[in-house]
Formats: sequence, structure tokens, C-alpha cells
Amino acid sequence: MIEIERKYLVNSNNYRSMAYSESRIVQGFLNSHPDRVVRIRIADDSAFLTVKGTSNPAGTSRFEWEKKIPVAEAKLLLELCEKDILEKIRYCVRIGTHIIEVDEFLGSNQGLVIAEIEIENEDDKIEVPEWIGLEVTGDIKYYNSQLSKCPFSEWKGSNT
Repeated sequence: MIEIERKYLVNSNNYRSMAYSESRIVQGFLNSHPDRVVRIRIADDSAFLTVKGTSNPAGTSRFEWEKKIPVAEAKLLLELCEKDILEKIRYCVRIGTHIIEVDEFLGSNQGLVIAEIEIENEDDKIEVPEWIGLEVTGDIKYYNSQLSKCPFSEWKGSNT
């Protein structure tokens, strides 16, 4: 139940032609405290309740527990969530032995595109395609729970 991942900004949309799947995701946070994030997510016709713990100092790993729940219940829980509900389109791309999940954010986070790569061990070597840019692993402003509080559109003067 430990999630290990690396997170990157995306510098072109070349991943779209490589994607083997695409889904629309809506998610909200019942709790976005950094020590215990509780998320509700609807991805197409599936829904999940997820609890995440504190990240390690590098931001690469943290506790994650996830349970599938009925979509109708998830919709009701979204009504109880904090401030901003996130919406994004997720593209999945296979590169070597890894799957890269590319999230194109919508709404108040429009323009932000982040790639996440889950790995087995923190020292795993990753084949990084040319459309992946700056690594932002561990930078909490790129955590979905933080994007719901301080969306990309409010980062005035930021270089992302």
C-alpha cells in the first residue's frame, strides 16, 4: 500500500498519439490535510475512495489505500468535498515497462499538464520520452489536493 511515483511537467502533446486509453476524471477532496488526504474520484463509469498519507522527504512515496465504490455514492460524496472539484482528462501511455499517466487539467487548472510514472522502487530507471519536461516530484503545489485549493490559474507570474 505504498505508492511510489515520479511527477513531471509535459512540454508537448505528442503523448496523445501514443495513448492507449483516455478517460475523464472528476475528483474532490473530503480532506486535503498533507498528513491524510481523502479523495473521491469518478473516472468514466468507475468511482473510488482513496486515502493518502504523508510523502517521504523526496516526495516519491507515500501510503495509499483505495477502494472502489458505487458511482452514485461518489456523486453524493463529491457534494461534501472541499472548495474546488478537479476535472481532467487522463491519457495512459506505455513506455518500456512503465505506464505514464498524463493529466490534462480542465477548469481553473486549464493549461497545466502533468505526467506521473508509478515505479516499483525509488531507484528504478525510467525511460523519459521527449515530451516530458521538468521533474516536479515532491513539489506540493502540483499535488491534486493543492491544485484544488490554489489552482494553476491563480499562479500569477509563476514559471509553473
